[in-house]
Amino acid sequence: MSTINRNDYLQGVKRVVIKVGTSSLTHSTGLLNFGRIEKLVRQISDINNKGIEVILVSSGAIAAGMGKLGLKIRPKTIPEKQAAAAVGQGILIHMYEKFLSEYGKIGAQILLTREDMSDRKRFLNIRNTFFSLLEANVIPIINENDAVVVDEIKFGDNDTLSAMVTSLVESDLLIILSDIEGLYDSNPKTNPDATLISNVFDLTDEIVSCAGGAGSNLGTGGMITKLNAAKIAIAAGSAMIIVNGSQDNILNRVLEGEEVGTFFHPNTHKLNARKHWIAYGTKSAGIVIIDSGAEKAIINKHKSLLPKGILSVEGSFVEGDVISLQNKEGTILAQGITNFSSDDVNSIKGLDSNKIESVLGYKSYHVVIHTNNMVLLL
Repeated sequence: MSTINRNDYLQGVKRVVIKVGTSSLTHSTGLLNFGRIEKLVRQISDINNKGIEVILVSSGAIAAGMGKLGLKIRPKTIPEKQAAAAVGQGILIHMYEKFLSEYGKIGAQILLTREDMSDRKRFLNIRNTFFSLLEANVIPIINENDAVVVDEIKFGDNDTLSAMVTSLVESDLLIILSDIEGLYDSNPKTNPDATLISNVFDLTDEIVSCAGGAGSNLGTGGMITKLNAAKIAIAAGSAMIIVNGSQDNILNRVLEGEEVGTFFHPNTHKLNARKHWIAYGTKSAGIVIIDSGAEKAIINKHKSLLPKGILSVEGSFVEGDVISLQNKEGTILAQGITNFSSDDVNSIKGLDSNKIESVLGYKSYHVVIHTNNMVLLL
């Protein structure tokens, strides 16, 4: 549990990721709200003038394309969404560049997919690009590459994308601008007595149960996606705050320590960058189901996964892939980098490590996943 002082922490922020959703950038018609975009850019520029590095994760490409194409409702199929995004992305970035230039700032567009994050080499290359841009005092503007992305490589929502970027650039803070004041103990749209939760120290089941479904018909993110983003961000040692993006000067008010929104305190024992990537930056290539003995050794004693403790294998993977560890009850316990392919794990499951070579004809490792390459998810 975090023991930091919220006000002191926020006033000490040096690098911030700001996520803005579709509903905060558009009118109810689906067309871009230029007034809101201009106010957002003015705040970002002002924050940057204070010496704070800013990364913007922006939704709105599909909505911008909808307006240009004259669509009345959000496209339903992937090809239609991709077409709208292809039209809208240029419109959106043009508006950001136009307003940024008025305040003497430079923007840079980066379009990402989950596959970019899952591949370790590409992950590190992207990281270096970000740091080069920030060193040059450029404001990166990030979006998912909706024009080409498919389900298999989607982040799914920009809340998750913004949390991954927060980890990637080692940001101090993730600010999620929403159309709601923060996390409530129940749905404020249906319960007039709902109470805003100002501080979250731990993502307990009770906190998660406060989250509802998706928000407006223009966006894809509900409160549950924001809590998932909080889990990723705070595990990386970053704080996160949800605030209403339509409030006047909200970004400066947040960074000055004003008691607004819901503040998620960072974990005091953060995952290092590599383990955070294993846990959240990759998509599991397969699953190994382990017995109760292996489960206890891994959870309670932080031991490596031996072939003897493996009951079965699901999926197809190769050496070096990230895979999930699941117990007999179906709970995902951990993720880690496997030393063996799925075929080889199938051949050695249940065996003592000293029999690996006689079965496979080689023995590069005596464990399937080393504890240094494993992250617990419980």
